[in-house]
Amino acid sequence: MRFRSDPQVIRGSIAALVTPFTAAGVVDLDGLANLVRWQLAAGSHGISIGGSTGEPGSQSVAERAEVIRTVAAEVGDRVPIVAGTGSAKLEETVELTGAARDAGIDAALVVTPYYARPTQEALFVWYRTVCREFPDLPIVAYNVPSRTAVDLAPETVARLFRSCGNFVGIKETTKDFEHFSRVLQLCGRELLVWSGVELLCLPLLALGGAGFVSATANIAPGACAEMYTAWQAGDHERAREIHYGLHPLVDLLVVETNPAPGKWVLQQRGLIASGQVRPPLITPTEAGIARIRDFLAEGEKYLSPVDGFTVEGTA
Repeated sequence: MRFRSDPQVIRGSIAALVTPFTAAGVVDLDGLANLVRWQLAAGSHGISIGGSTGEPGSQSVAERAEVIRTVAAEVGDRVPIVAGTGSAKLEETVELTGAARDAGIDAALVVTPYYARPTQEALFVWYRTVCREFPDLPIVAYNVPSRTAVDLAPETVARLFRSCGNFVGIKETTKDFEHFSRVLQLCGRELLVWSGVELLCLPLLALGGAGFVSATANIAPGACAEMYTAWQAGDHERAREIHYGLHPLVDLLVVETNPAPGKWVLQQRGLIASGQVRPPLITPTEAGIARIRDFLAEGEKYLSPVDGFTVEGTA
């Protein structure tokens, strides 16, 4: 929790980790710990667990809490930990956020309550409630309307930022780039804004964004981290080179529903023992695997080495 007191340092390439499951569908905590160690060795600037890529909707609150504790124990104080603790139920959100706080996370990533389609006033009350419940924990909104069917308006973000001292940021997973700009214009760069849309990770930095919470970092953590550091160092040409070079790997991740393609790659590379996903998702089809292989070959140079992190019996 070293970064909890100064959330402004939670910047850069934050890897949005998958949650590994065994072939039988049980949470694979050993596999998760191995992924964390690999991410740290590859240079990721932070670790996020429990976002969409982590399949939180298929897990119980107890499972999610144990996953967060596993990540926190493995990371320690080396890099910031941003844990997804949101749910469609307020009681579950509060319960899991409390467990994550106690585990030592640096910020809670709270998704907009899905399916119910609350109004902007209701969203304000929701986040204000969470912020007041955990006044010493930085709270970050997770806006992903393609999955939740509700969009957290820039004006609501600004209202929360003005009203709640521990409302510190937002992960914007919307392809409406004007949304990013309006949030920053209304709140200023003191609000931490991360991109959750892979091909907007680099463009957001030009607007003053804090970085990105990236699914692509699951398979190319080194390249994602270098893209951020190159931009910050003023080497914009190198940052653009990586951005375009990562396109095939970005396309790979959505050949079928994320995170199934990425998990398949991680298993093939020996980093996890199984590419299993939980229902309602399925592992990639044969046609999907063929396309994944093509994209993998095209973007191979941007994959991070796995030496020393392969799981016995997989590679």
